[in-house]
Amino acid sequence: MENFAASVRQAGIALRDLFEPTPLQKNDHLSAKYGAEIWLKREDLTPVRSYKLRGAFNAMRKIGAGPQGHFVCASAGNHAQGMAYACRHFGTRGTIFMPVTTPRQKIDKTRIFGNGAIEIVLTGDYFDQTLAAAQDFARAQGATFLSPFNDPDIIEGQATVGLELLEQLGGAPDVVVLPVGGGGLAAGVTRLLAELAPSTRAEFAEPEGGASLREALLAGAPVTLPAVDNFVDGAAVARIGDLPFAALAGFDAERVHTAPEDRICATMLEMLNIEGIVLEPAGALAVDVLRDIPDLAGKRVVCICSGGNFDFERLPEVKERAQRFSGLKRYFILRMPQRPGALRDFLQLLGPEDDIARFEYLKKSARNFGSVLIGIETTAPENLARLCERLEAAGIGHRDITRDPVLAEFLI
Repeated sequence: MENFAASVRQAGIALRDLFEPTPLQKNDHLSAKYGAEIWLKREDLTPVRSYKLRGAFNAMRKIGAGPQGHFVCASAGNHAQGMAYACRHFGTRGTIFMPVTTPRQKIDKTRIFGNGAIEIVLTGDYFDQTLAAAQDFARAQGATFLSPFNDPDIIEGQATVGLELLEQLGGAPDVVVLPVGGGGLAAGVTRLLAELAPSTRAEFAEPEGGASLREALLAGAPVTLPAVDNFVDGAAVARIGDLPFAALAGFDAERVHTAPEDRICATMLEMLNIEGIVLEPAGALAVDVLRDIPDLAGKRVVCICSGGNFDFERLPEVKERAQRFSGLKRYFILRMPQRPGALRDFLQLLGPEDDIARFEYLKKSARNFGSVLIGIETTAPENLARLCERLEAAGIGHRDITRDPVLAEFLI
């Protein structure tokens, strides 16, 4: 069997036609926070701001992409952009299928990266519909369908991340933290480490609403999640790839750490505000789960920051979710008496650091009480706990709906 590390080295050499190795940077802030030597592998600094270019380029290189070739993929994000960039490099034709609901910003970026080499087809409200259309089109056209992760050449290309970090570090780290979506990156890097750095411990990070690797390890085989939270769009995959799982099946499910989506938002803001590093939700996964990994003190740890394709129009949502996770913003439904002065009485219960961020009141003339939807921001979680105590003492009925899965979706 071909030596995997040797193949990855060849892929890495070829990849230099596109870009130099992404930086491996020691992060003083995180190192001090966790009492360890924390390094960040900055895949957000590739030409397409994610590692996906590596796998797409390698697969197309090995197939022999050229002017007569035709490649097809289905993606609303980084895989599409990676393939588009590789199509431009090889001068080959590409057709990229995207859901109709894909944000215009992602469509435009993909088109720019392709620079005339690709065609974008918008079809399907849901990704499964888009994927089926792309695969049907590839078969009908005799084109090559490029999977985002379930392909040995894709996995080999993603493994160049691991090769670079070993060379840049000048040796094996104690721990590597790998984000997981479909599993291509994790499969490639862990397979490489098994050959070149067997003493390195791999830990994995998945979004809480899309823990396909963890569930597969617990079941002993890939399973399809009944529902997926798409907020971490770069890693929210309902079913891990069969080939990646074959490479990861020997790991213990306890090595897979699931990150709550709201907590990821807090990590994104932390990295932006303190370090000036822009990470997309999937790109922040490895950093976010550092707090969940045991025995980090004194260790040399590498986190793979997998991507930085973040649309700043999402920043208000990220801030909102981060505040809710940190306990600095909560939403209540209040039961207010319908009498003059009731609102004034309520306002006097607010603390000096409490701020009303949202207020909706529906006066119902036939009732003695009305309902108020109110959002409160503050500077410390204990302020909101004290506010609740004052509401109780004043006899004002209240219900915290911040984390209510039904009411929050419709009201917040």
